[in-house]
Amino acid sequence: MWSQREVIDYALQRRATLTAMRQPVRNLASLDACDADPMLVRAAKHHGETTDDACPVCSSDEMVHLHYVFGDQLGQYSGRIKKLAELDLMQNQFGEFKVVVVEVCPACGWNHMITSYLLGDGVKRKPPRRQQTVEDIYG
Repeated sequence: MWSQREVIDYALQRRATLTAMRQPVRNLASLDACDADPMLVRAAKHHGETTDDACPVCSSDEMVHLHYVFGDQLGQYSGRIKKLAELDLMQNQFGEFKVVVVEVCPACGWNHMITSYLLGDGVKRKPPRRQQTVEDIYG
């Protein structure tokens, strides 16, 4: 993506967590590390983008990535999950927003934030007008 900047890679934290799981001295059980919220697992099953990586805990090939977007310019769409193709379009429509990539294994519940970065063309814009949602009608 052409506008990707301020990339933060969480590989060292991920490696430290996995190392702690494998060392009996630190006593970090798999249950503590594989504690994905049921909503996160559900999102992974329905909205995750498959990866070539196997789960580092259970070796399952079900590992997926979720791309969450956050930003004032996104308005009510902040905090939603987007596909990579959608992010490519969004970087031309919004000035600046943050993308957080989380890896999730639906099989065992392993989850870890793997990277975050900013996207956007840098132009200041107002958030889009709020559109009525299902929650507004029935909630």
